[in-house]
Amino acid sequence: MPPVEHLHLNHVLQAVSVLESVVLRSFGPKGGQVLFTRDTGQAMLSRSGIKIVTALRLENPLARLIVESVLKHSTVTGDGSKTFILLLASLLRMIHATACKEPNTSQSYDSRDVAVASTARRWAKKLLAFALEDLHDTVAMGVVPFGCCLSSEEFTAKAHIPSVQKLLASFFHSRLGQTHCDFFSNLTCELLSNWKLKNDPPSVSLHLIDDNLSALHTPVTGFPISCSRLIEGQIIHRDFVTSCPQSEQQLVKAVVLSGCLQPKLLSAGEVLELRCGEQGMGQNSRMERSIVQFSAWAERSLECAIANLKSLGVSVILSAVKQSAASLALAAQADISIVECVDEDELSLFARLSGTAPVTDCRMIEPDHIATLTFCRSILLGAHRYVHVAFHDSDKRLKVKPHSLIVCGAGEGQTDQYVSAFHDSIRMLLSTWEPMTTAATTSSTKTTHSNKSKSSLSDNDIPNSPSFHRYLLEPGCVVPAGGTFEFLLHNALLQHSRRCFISDDTDMDILVVSKLLANAVLCVPRQIYSHSPQCFLQTQTRLLTSVQNHSQPSSFVDKQEHNTILEQCGRKSKCSLGEGAQSMHCHLETGMQAKAFTLDSGLESISCKYQLLLAVLQCLFSLLQVDTMLYTRTVLQSEELANISKDEAEE
Repeated sequence: MPPVEHLHLNHVLQAVSVLESVVLRSFGPKGGQVLFTRDTGQAMLSRSGIKIVTALRLENPLARLIVESVLKHSTVTGDGSKTFILLLASLLRMIHATACKEPNTSQSYDSRDVAVASTARRWAKKLLAFALEDLHDTVAMGVVPFGCCLSSEEFTAKAHIPSVQKLLASFFHSRLGQTHCDFFSNLTCELLSNWKLKNDPPSVSLHLIDDNLSALHTPVTGFPISCSRLIEGQIIHRDFVTSCPQSEQQLVKAVVLSGCLQPKLLSAGEVLELRCGEQGMGQNSRMERSIVQFSAWAERSLECAIANLKSLGVSVILSAVKQSAASLALAAQADISIVECVDEDELSLFARLSGTAPVTDCRMIEPDHIATLTFCRSILLGAHRYVHVAFHDSDKRLKVKPHSLIVCGAGEGQTDQYVSAFHDSIRMLLSTWEPMTTAATTSSTKTTHSNKSKSSLSDNDIPNSPSFHRYLLEPGCVVPAGGTFEFLLHNALLQHSRRCFISDDTDMDILVVSKLLANAVLCVPRQIYSHSPQCFLQTQTRLLTSVQNHSQPSSFVDKQEHNTILEQCGRKSKCSLGEGAQSMHCHLETGMQAKAFTLDSGLESISCKYQLLLAVLQCLFSLLQVDTMLYTRTVLQSEELANISKDEAEE
């Protein structure tokens, strides 16, 4: 019989507190890097929350469940792993304190633990219900109006937009530190500008980069990070097995081959039936004659395939499989270069960018299978030699300027962290530009109809009124970093609880839930300003004063009045991110000098923060539903947690 352990709230809080103590070492602008040493002696130095939690050897099942939830969230949004654990620990402490104060918990020791656990489950359920029904509108009305929105042009502008760089620099600062955040933000902006799809929203190019990043980047070890750069075209991470194409050629024609040039030879157990003419020569002679005829047919077929490629002007073959020695020899005689065993993702991207389709039989090749390249040559990156191709302008392929990313680092582990941070930044931008799906927006709107009556809102806040729909989250919403989102949400939740308190049909649970969540989110700015508690109070006071001075939501949401305020502040009246961020800065700095609350602290995505809160509350609910642990001998390795697919994370 395996050992059984009944869980109490203290057990859950203890598991979360251990993870919290680990990630706190690298959290915030003053956070440092965490050093891990493996059994092999290899050291890993990182500020990434995902790298830190996945490097831990976790035996506690609750800790594994928490890490799995963190990984699923980070896989979608690319950010928030350390904040996830901080918020979860803060919520658990708030719920524990609230549950212990209830009258039914003053019993014997065992009965008290059961009562506290039951009360905690109830509050976790109500917190999740509140988040699914009212949190979206609270964020949209209490946070978004005091921020600004990215425009599609700013996402992929040729010139580096300071506000977009601020958003990326804030992200890279939390992952890589202050030294390299500006360098990587500039590199990301440059890549986005080159991969901009004409007449399409930024989400299309972001999805394209996200789906094909494995084929778009090349890690190079042994070089400083400053050597990282973009190069035009695509890097095929294989080398030529035959001679490289002649450099004097102006254009190069290439095909993608998914099979073998030479027909498949007989395998053990397979029977080949060929007409041999006369059959009176005995069984052994007939079999020998069949094999000779098949070999001759295969050789002629291979020669015809090579001749057909030569007649079409093809000089490069990108093969998904290994070719035979006969194929390589005939290709070399025909001055056709072959790159074999190319990764499937790289071939797929090559076919998409060139506008061609892979071919399985070179004897049936058509012009649609031939890609025109500006050049195809060898390139030496670090200690490896690869194939470098550049695409010729054509109406068939995508309207982009393909560029590959070269990521350099002193060691393999360091380079992998840079690549991971870059990939997560693309996911963060994608979550920022696509804050909610249509189904989620519709669901939120429907639930609002049934819940707004509890809040005693004014006529201007009725869901059916035109002004209400202005509060829905828009693509690209951001606020200054440094705890601004948490301060604004804290104030919005308290305002929500006050509206519930003065309502005739007050639901006291909503009042308690709002205050619980409002107090819990302050753990993030408290940790950010842990080096200076006075700065925390000054920033919160100045921000709250600015919000109270501009308490009319329409002054922030309505574009006409918003532009009027911009003109009064001496700003040009446009609804772009850079000027919107300046206008927000002007709102919050009017009549005061708040050095702590400036755009110098960077920018943060409202959508990512909102999704983080939902993920934390869902994890909290799941943790508190666990009643008993059954111990088995099966150990879940950390590598299994790291292999969570993106599809599973989205589910």
